[in-house]
Amino acid sequence: MSEADRVPSPAVPPAVVAAAPEEKKGKEPEREKLPPIVSAGAGAAAGLDRGSKGQISTLSSFISTVNQKKEAAENRSSPTHLVFPNIKNVRDLPPICLDVRQKQRISVDALSSEMKAPVLPEPVPPVQPKTMKDFQEDVEKSKSSGDWKTVHDFYLTTFDSFPELNAVFKKDASASFNTLEDSGINAKFVNAVYDALLNTPQDIQKTVLKGIINSLLREWKGPRTKDDLRAYFILLQNPQFNNTSTYVIYAHLLRQIATLVEADHHFLVHWFKKLSQKRFKQLVERLLQFISLRLFPAKPEEFPPISKCSWWIPSASKVLALLNTANNLVHPPLIPYTDFYNSTLDHIDLMEEYHTWQSFGNSHRFSFCQYPFVISIAAKKIIIQRDSEQQMISIARQSLVDKVSRRQRPDMNMLFLNMKVRRTHLVSDSLDELTRKRADLKKKLKVTFVGEAGLDMGGLTKEWFLLLIRQIFHPDYGMFTYHKDSYCHWFSSFKCDNYSEFRLVGILMGLAVYNSITLDIRFPPCCYKKLLSPPIVPSDQNMPVGICSVTTDDLCQIMPELAHGLSELLSYEGNVEEDFYSTFQVFQEEFGIIKSYNLKPGGDKIPVTNQNRKEYVQLYIDFLLNKSIYKQFAAFYYGFHSVCASNALMLLRPEEVEILVCGSPELDMHALQRSTQYDGYAKTDLTIRYFWDVVLGFPLDLQKKLLHFTTGSDRVPVGGMADLNFKISKNETSTNWLPVAHTCFNQLCLPPYKTKKDLKQKLIIGISNSEGFGLE
Repeated sequence: MSEADRVPSPAVPPAVVAAAPEEKKGKEPEREKLPPIVSAGAGAAAGLDRGSKGQISTLSSFISTVNQKKEAAENRSSPTHLVFPNIKNVRDLPPICLDVRQKQRISVDALSSEMKAPVLPEPVPPVQPKTMKDFQEDVEKSKSSGDWKTVHDFYLTTFDSFPELNAVFKKDASASFNTLEDSGINAKFVNAVYDALLNTPQDIQKTVLKGIINSLLREWKGPRTKDDLRAYFILLQNPQFNNTSTYVIYAHLLRQIATLVEADHHFLVHWFKKLSQKRFKQLVERLLQFISLRLFPAKPEEFPPISKCSWWIPSASKVLALLNTANNLVHPPLIPYTDFYNSTLDHIDLMEEYHTWQSFGNSHRFSFCQYPFVISIAAKKIIIQRDSEQQMISIARQSLVDKVSRRQRPDMNMLFLNMKVRRTHLVSDSLDELTRKRADLKKKLKVTFVGEAGLDMGGLTKEWFLLLIRQIFHPDYGMFTYHKDSYCHWFSSFKCDNYSEFRLVGILMGLAVYNSITLDIRFPPCCYKKLLSPPIVPSDQNMPVGICSVTTDDLCQIMPELAHGLSELLSYEGNVEEDFYSTFQVFQEEFGIIKSYNLKPGGDKIPVTNQNRKEYVQLYIDFLLNKSIYKQFAAFYYGFHSVCASNALMLLRPEEVEILVCGSPELDMHALQRSTQYDGYAKTDLTIRYFWDVVLGFPLDLQKKLLHFTTGSDRVPVGGMADLNFKISKNETSTNWLPVAHTCFNQLCLPPYKTKKDLKQKLIIGISNSEGFGLE
């Protein structure tokens, strides 16, 4: 099985890896294991014994209650709201074990007679099941006549058991379809049946739910067949589970799916990725809503007590993990990774979740940090910032204790990382200061420019970042190459004796994240993927860092023309060896000298052919993005992680690291308008009204130029426009003057222009012709 087919485990902090239990004998060692589903607390875990008598019998009585109430609601036709009596008293099915890899199942035959749920005989699959056309015709007839008996019988039979589901929805009832790529299910028929279900009378909808309950009880034994997986796959798409009154049934369905063995999970993952974008997104949204309403129920009495259903959220999170894996296997993904964010989690105690994860990992207690894809970037920023603050406070406190223990007078400056630099020697002074004060990197940053009076309230720190980044990334400095086609910088492959300045850039990025500064850096996404390879610095100094798998897509983000040429080589239909006459050797110019490098031993003597061209392209890309810049990137990697040495980085995707460092490219100028502060102006003044009329009418490129002109970056902090603290000040000068910006304070100084036309003209000239970062 390929790497892409593996379902990744949640992040595990290094501190708990050593305590992880050994894998059971007899398991497949080469397959990466899925994370265990765990209870939400020790008290809940104590009640998770397999096969509790009260659990099955209570759910059976619940089924009976539903049966008894069916006639009372027979004539109701509400398609959306289902009411189930005494739902808060419903208790669990046999709970899952802590290890999802455990294959042992409880046997219904082993239970005492009073514990057994009524087991119906396995139905005989119909010889000639209805077709989708037959079903749709029956529905239309029922709508016109008001007689739903035929449709009712169809739903009653179809959802009565797993074999019936397969008999109706399998493309070929006699075929096994034991493949990853084809579930063998008629997806259009499933969609038609579910789309019609919500518009049927309530007694039909209750019949379906009752059948699902019976199926789940009956199927809770023995190993799963592919037909069982197909049934789970079909039932999971039931739109009735959007209603909170069905959550008890939904939870048991999720639990059974969560506890399937890993091989079964792989089948489901590959089937999920074949769903349409609409259906896939509905599944994700349904699960996120389920988690949110279990955390913050609108009507707590609707659900069993949390102590009785602590497994609900872990089970739903596990199924979400399968969907997330399926989404990552598709290029492009079915939905953006941000659609898995659950904003409800922004309102829980995130640090408690983080500390639980750090302390217990995946072994004992559930934490949302085991499933970081559901935690929004805003929530992750809070975790990282608070973790950073705790580290800052801890280090500052230790410095103070050390000072007092030596009977030295404490100095408040010892609580900060104090940088004293000369503007004329900005890079060298900064490098010297950071090297000398390596132990203070996790303290709050304060910057002083030598010979200048001023107290750093944030403005000097931001100016130091802006000036330093502008100088380091200047083409004449030679550290980075700017690629005009992709509008990004990449590491220069030139060899040198000292790579300390690359370490400085890494430290700068780390300090920016640590101190919540947004940098105007243009690295491609590949850079952030390398920066998390691995996310925690290995203890073995000989282990390579910053090496990740790269593809033509990664190269295209940096050198699109070269990536296109390599793609053309891969699709070339002629004789590659005779027409291209290439070998496994590449050439690079370094300081005017052409140097050659073999992509593999003896590469200069190995011709590129139709048979080995894939290997050639892969080695070429790996050389450009990994091997040729290894020392430069390793220094950069160690610099970044010397500041951001936190387990919280394991929660981040590469795209999220980029947003933390550089901000988000999504602009919301209406949000900026709402959060703007004024000095000398009121928001009702004519000049201000003209300003916002003009800015809101700007195309996106001019809006970005305005943001870059006033803040030094055309991106938005993670917290949104409000975090910019944008201010418009009145500039008491001639209206012939252009606007002026103080980027260190995100401040725009605007003369009181008399007309909208004059304001627009001056503003466009100002933002389009500012040099560099627009610093005054």
